[in-house]
Amino acid sequence: QVQLVESGGGLVQPGGSLRLSCAASGSAFSINAMAWYRQAPGKERELVAHITSSASTIYGDSVKGRFTISRDNAKNTIYLQMNSLKPEDTAVYFCNAEFRYGLNYQFLKTVWGQGTQVTVSS
Repeated sequence: QVQLVESGGGLVQPGGSLRLSCAASGSAFSINAMAWYRQAPGKERELVAHITSSASTIYGDSVKGRFTISRDNAKNTIYLQMNSLKPEDTAVYFCNAEFRYGLNYQFLKTVWGQGTQVTVSS
C-alpha cells in the first residue's frame, strides 16, 4: 500500500509564500494522479490543485495564478508552491493520491495524507 507524508506548512504573513511537499512511499504501486485539497474550519474540503502522471494540471478558482503544483515522478513527490498568500488561504492542506497496485496493477485506490496546517496571518 501507499502512505503519504506532507511537509512545509506553517505560519506566514499575508503576501508571503510557502512550499508544501507530499511524498508517497510503499511498494509495488504506480501513481496515477495526485492532488492538494484544503479544509478550513467550518467549511467543506475543497480542491486546490490536481496533477496527472503526464503533468496536466487543474486549479481551484480561488488559487489560480497564485499557486503552482508540480511533481517529481522519480521521487513520487508533488509540490505546491503558494505565492501571494491571503488570510483566506488558512486551512489544513491534505495531499491525495490515486494509485494502482496488484500483480498487474489492476486495482485502483485513493489515499490521503494526514494534513499540514497553513496559517496566513499578520
